[in-house]
Amino acid sequence: MHSKGLSIGKFAKTLVFGLLLSGFALVGGASAQTRDVVVFAAASLKNALDDAGAAWMRETGKRVTISYAASNALAKQIEAGAPADLFFSADLDWMDYLASKGLIRPESRVSLLGNALVLVAAKGSTMQVALQPGIDFAAILGSNRLAMGHVDAVPAGKYGKAALQYLGAWAGVKDKVAQADNVRAALLLVSRGEAPLGIVYRTDAVSDPNVSIVATFPEESHPPIVYPVALTKDSANTDAAAFLAFLRSDKSRPFFDKQGFTFVGKAASGS
Repeated sequence: MHSKGLSIGKFAKTLVFGLLLSGFALVGGASAQTRDVVVFAAASLKNALDDAGAAWMRETGKRVTISYAASNALAKQIEAGAPADLFFSADLDWMDYLASKGLIRPESRVSLLGNALVLVAAKGSTMQVALQPGIDFAAILGSNRLAMGHVDAVPAGKYGKAALQYLGAWAGVKDKVAQADNVRAALLLVSRGEAPLGIVYRTDAVSDPNVSIVATFPEESHPPIVYPVALTKDSANTDAAAFLAFLRSDKSRPFFDKQGFTFVGKAASGS
């Protein structure tokens, strides 16, 4: 019975992935007819990028469709043939991954945004945490869990693990981590009160009125948080480059500033 259950589970995963690709095929078909620009973007970009996309559509009359998830999941979907025109990652690693597969246009790639890593608690929490070397996170959490993105794949989770290692806290807290599929899912665990603390981006904290920032991790505790964006190799939509140019322009800056992003704005080839 046990092996049968595993087989059913594998079949279900295969079926879901097949349906997912079928859905992408339908989006691709619709995109070819309506010329929607299809963007695959890190979950943490949602509020700012939704606003930027709406402004571009108002200005140009063109359409943009944005799919949000963890950068690792989106990169794998593009590798599997999902029809994205732009990939907007929350770290350099997953953009580098697609570049190594020849799946982006390197000349279009730019590191556009920066962010900060913060510790959040539910709104109204009186918890105080000093993020300094030697911190005993295990004692702070007690029997509770720390919400984070998957620490080996999701960019926010990788940054968070690096920061905890820098502080000497990872060994004591690694068995208390509630790992989420993306940073917004980790944020939701705190927002709903299912975890007392979470590690997310500053921009995520700004987006949710039910959480507050307890502390900001030192910049030197983790690799620089950089959001690169690039056209995909197989994009046939001539409007995609125009939308990328809009994102790089001063016209989009207010939408990202509002959410707490910083502009990096330099070419990322070879970075």
